[in-house]
Amino acid sequence: QVQLVESGGGLVQAGGSLRLSCGASGRTFSSYHMGWFRQAPEKEREFVVGITRSGGSTFYADSVKGRFTISRDNAKNTVYLQMNSLKPEDTDVYYCAAHKRFGVTITTSSSSYDYWGQGTQVTVSS
Repeated sequence: QVQLVESGGGLVQAGGSLRLSCGASGRTFSSYHMGWFRQAPEKEREFVVGITRSGGSTFYADSVKGRFTISRDNAKNTVYLQMNSLKPEDTDVYYCAAHKRFGVTITTSSSSYDYWGQGTQVTVSS
């Protein structure tokens, strides 16, 4: 089992940058594939990016490709989301998630992730 805590959200002007962090408890963080999702009120949770347990592979949603970068430091039990060139439409609550399902690495399906953080609000003003 792993517990996830996001941080780093806030208010930023369009074109600005933020870096989100997701810290994990436990000594098995490196066994989990990780993902970032986002969700606006009354909308479904949307996949943003995923990273494999080793950090060797990543997959981005088209909407953030070239602007966002995911990375992880297994020694620090942390996954990061560097967000550049932010747009007002990036305004959402951002969640990190973890899974280690057999045969699945990066998945865009929120139902495949077993553990979730509480979310951190990102607001981009125009």
